[in-house]
Amino acid sequence: MSSFQAPHLVIGSGPAGLAAVQTLLKADAEVLWLDNQAQAGGQIWRGGPAAQDAQARRLAPVLPQLLASPRLRFLPGHMAVGTTPEGGILAQDMSGGRLKQLRGDKTLLALGARELHVPVPGWDLPGVTGAGGLQALVKGGWPVAGKRMMLAGSGPLLLATAKTLQEAGATLSGIIELRAWQDLTLFASRLNLAQWQQALALRWQLRRVPYRIGVQVVRVLGQSRVEGVRLSDGLREWDEPCEALGLGFGLLPNSELAAMLGCDTGPDGRIVVDTGLLSSRPGVYAAGECTGIGGMGKAWIEGQLAALSMLGKDIPGALTRAHAGALAFSQRLARHFGPTPAQWARCTPEVRVCRCEGVRLRELQPHPGWREAKLQTRCGMGACQGRICGPISQQLLGWPEAHPQRGVRFPLQPLPIASLLDER
Repeated sequence: MSSFQAPHLVIGSGPAGLAAVQTLLKADAEVLWLDNQAQAGGQIWRGGPAAQDAQARRLAPVLPQLLASPRLRFLPGHMAVGTTPEGGILAQDMSGGRLKQLRGDKTLLALGARELHVPVPGWDLPGVTGAGGLQALVKGGWPVAGKRMMLAGSGPLLLATAKTLQEAGATLSGIIELRAWQDLTLFASRLNLAQWQQALALRWQLRRVPYRIGVQVVRVLGQSRVEGVRLSDGLREWDEPCEALGLGFGLLPNSELAAMLGCDTGPDGRIVVDTGLLSSRPGVYAAGECTGIGGMGKAWIEGQLAALSMLGKDIPGALTRAHAGALAFSQRLARHFGPTPAQWARCTPEVRVCRCEGVRLRELQPHPGWREAKLQTRCGMGACQGRICGPISQQLLGWPEAHPQRGVRFPLQPLPIASLLDER
């Protein structure tokens, strides 16, 4: 097993990881940088910053300069799959190589987030994905020009995904927001000027797309694939046709690696950190969506803040104030967006909770807990390793042990057997 060590190890190359690496290199620090994608940028800049929004394009010239630094070793296409007793990270080369052992005197976890899924009848039909997953597919090159598509759920991710789909030539038949006008009005009333300008610009770009407020998804329609969606505003139900549907109800922090390192996590899965973004484990910091969902702005600020903390430098007052504003924005996101009890209630006993293994809710209901359900039904034993069905089971059945952060163990992701063999 090959080993790499540096004073500073950064895991993740989204906005938080990028901001941290840039700050560290400006201070002439040596950095070991890991990401599971072939290019830096994370999910938000999938395919590289140059291909994305105006802010990302301004960063595009910066990235080659970072990668050219002699003080940086960047390992793209490497997935963190475990830890060592000493606090090191085990990483799998996704091109087929053996495991690598990585160690930093100080480590920053910029792990991002994944989608929160809320099942409805028919959500397992081909053509139904998470809204963020749909956005990633399109950024990765999936052709959608001319396809009739719809987005439903709750939160700003729906609008961001709609922008990506529209730019790729899709025909958007609607954006369906679950939350009521009151939630959206209260959220919008606290936006700052820059956020207002961004929101208005995005809404103007999507001005021809129907935007419905306070509407639930009742079921997905279709036989062998999605053909439409049934919606309800509480007074009536109606059907809308579509060829593809993106369901997005928010995000969950990726913190399994932190839990494996022994870092404290909150009930919502976020990594618990102090004002300097130091976790409960000495030498391990965290930044971005894995410390709480708050968008690209929060991630970028926290990446800088964490890097300065790792370097032992004073935090500028302006950065502290910006971070306080980002945390307030994060709290408002959680308060005014996301699934409602009424939407969760759409999950009937016949709905498949575990799409990997095809397990329905009625098959899980007789069991007293997650462990028994896994043994009897294989729920949580598929490719996602409980990352989708675990939070769903926790919500619907009250199984706290179903949360993916509980009882994590090596490997965090499926591995080829060859990668576990000792080199001879």
